[in-house]
Amino acid sequence: MIELRGIEKSFGKNKVLRGIDLTVKTGEVVCVLGPSGSGKTTMLRTINFLAPADRGEITIDALTVDAANAAKEDIMRIRRSSAMVFQHCNLFVNRNAVENVMEGLIVVQRMKKKDAYDKSVLCLEKVRMLDKIESYPNQLSGGQQQRVAIARALALNPKVILFDEPTSSLDPELVNEVLAVMKDIASEGMTMIVVTHEMGFARNVADHVVFMEDGLKVEEGEPEVIFEHPRQARTLQFLNGTDSTAP
Repeated sequence: MIELRGIEKSFGKNKVLRGIDLTVKTGEVVCVLGPSGSGKTTMLRTINFLAPADRGEITIDALTVDAANAAKEDIMRIRRSSAMVFQHCNLFVNRNAVENVMEGLIVVQRMKKKDAYDKSVLCLEKVRMLDKIESYPNQLSGGQQQRVAIARALALNPKVILFDEPTSSLDPELVNEVLAVMKDIASEGMTMIVVTHEMGFARNVADHVVFMEDGLKVEEGEPEVIFEHPRQARTLQFLNGTDSTAP
């Protein structure tokens, strides 16, 4: 289980998060929606301390930390429990697909090269990239690169994967291949928090949907409630401005 309590974050005088509470059950897929600048990505980055919160508590399983005063060891424990997939893949251009996945296993987890290779191949197979394990990033499409990034996250055996708009930089025809892989991972019970503008994915795959604006959690609930019967006028206005019927 993951829990955020009273998370606040400012950049200078700009208050980006205003007391965010969020609970994510083990095996649950939570999609976070909202307009640009609503604080979605910042909230995601506070979880693994890429953007440490100014106030609040973060819990992953049995570990609870004060977000503003976390010990270095606790931050490392939380980071080892989570993996993040960014908008841009951030692959090493001088390493092929399997080497990109192996990197964290060898450097961070000190795994033997043969074991790291075998595990990386299995993860690439899960994301439908087995035929591209020796391809370099410049030989792959944007969607294929993102699938390698997802395999890299899976290889670390995280308790949760944090997705920060993983399809936002892709050409439209490549979006569905990445969403299909994410759906597969969700079906296997991976806990996922997904910041996304893909309304169809949120409607069809998420167990829980959160709508944010101006650093606040405006509304949350099951997808059918949020999409069909939102309680807040601002949620309805946002959804009416997006295509919530996309696959």
